[in-house]
Amino acid sequence: MAGRQLANKWLKTEALLRNADVAVHVPQTRLYSAEALKSILHQFGMAVIKPIRGGGGYGVIKVVYAGGRYGFTYMSHSRSFGSFGAMFRALNQSKVRRKYIIQQGIHLARIGGRPIDYRVKVAKHNGKWGYRSMVGRLARPGLFVTNLSRGGTQLTASQGLGRSLGKGAIVKKRAEMRALTNKCIGIMESAFPGVGELGFDYGLDKSGKIWIFEVNTRPQ
Repeated sequence: MAGRQLANKWLKTEALLRNADVAVHVPQTRLYSAEALKSILHQFGMAVIKPIRGGGGYGVIKVVYAGGRYGFTYMSHSRSFGSFGAMFRALNQSKVRRKYIIQQGIHLARIGGRPIDYRVKVAKHNGKWGYRSMVGRLARPGLFVTNLSRGGTQLTASQGLGRSLGKGAIVKKRAEMRALTNKCIGIMESAFPGVGELGFDYGLDKSGKIWIFEVNTRPQ
């Protein structure tokens, strides 16, 4: 039984941010506007914009600010600009015609220069939540999105953690992801009664900190 589905990334992010223990794992997230994008870029140097509704890496764009220049990457195509205004105008022409959110960019741990993130799936069966899978998703060479539908490679979580952060991180980081997932299940269930399946997209940065990128109520 799939249970309730909720496509709106903003509503799910807001629910997570209401819990102080979980909020520290959520990248700074704002609704899309020029002012919000400029603020996040000047604070962090990198942002990811994504449609409020949609999956599979569709419409996701990385935006950067470094050395006084602005740029963005969509799929494998990058462009660079001398001013925020010029970049923002081009960005609006490149993005899909949907409402967007902006997320603080995270410098993910990598394998051979390719970013990796993790998908943890849980489902409710006979009133109890259980784990279905915990896998790593390694981006295709040249891409920053890790989605398997975009050519990403699936690894076990242990393989991904061991190869990106070192074998000593495997047990600890798997346990941390499970503990965080357990907390988030309770939050999502209380905010959105009736959910029966959840998929958590986690990224680990180079220091090993876990970031929650997204929660899916219809995980593929």
